[in-house]
Amino acid sequence: MNFDLIEIIKSVGLLGVFGIVFAESGLFFGFFLPGDSLLFTAGFLASQNLLSLPLLLLGSFISAVLGDNVGYTFGLKVGPKLFNRPDSKLFKKEHLQKARHFYDKHGPKTIVLARFMPFIRTFAPIVAGAAGMHYPTFVTYNLVGGLLWGIGLPLLGYSLGRIIPLELMDKYLLAIIVTIVFLSILPGILHYFKQKTYLKDQEIIQKGL
Repeated sequence: MNFDLIEIIKSVGLLGVFGIVFAESGLFFGFFLPGDSLLFTAGFLASQNLLSLPLLLLGSFISAVLGDNVGYTFGLKVGPKLFNRPDSKLFKKEHLQKARHFYDKHGPKTIVLARFMPFIRTFAPIVAGAAGMHYPTFVTYNLVGGLLWGIGLPLLGYSLGRIIPLELMDKYLLAIIVTIVFLSILPGILHYFKQKTYLKDQEIIQKGL
């Protein structure tokens, strides 16, 4: 099967997969890593008996949860120090206050949904820590998100690998992965346009007043 991601997983093995999941879940430099497609493809390889499914599921879940905890801790320790500095173009106290308000209101939902949104899932736990989100609440929803993402995506890949014949999977795997990535970023796109529409409506109302 001529697909780079498959070859990468074969080369790095389960430990490499777990390392990538951990890095993308809570380290700054991990935002560009292909978590969704990686887990799906690893699940597919498990369906072909090239990886151990139980170890894949357990390791992916643990790596995802630990990664988010590292991100939260980093944000908790470093975030307030950065935002307590005098206002600059990059760091403003107002931003931290807005983040705290947002996580007070939407924190649990954000931690779970961010799992399925590339780039955002890397920074969501960091911002949660910087905003001082209640740690027991964070841990609870971090476990939920880690379970749905870290176990759900490999199981999806495994299930399709068992149902779809190998020759068809070989033909359509790239299209499936592209679809998964698109569905991952779709919530962010919808939120952007919803927010844009809301701001436009508010502007019209203010002009009317």
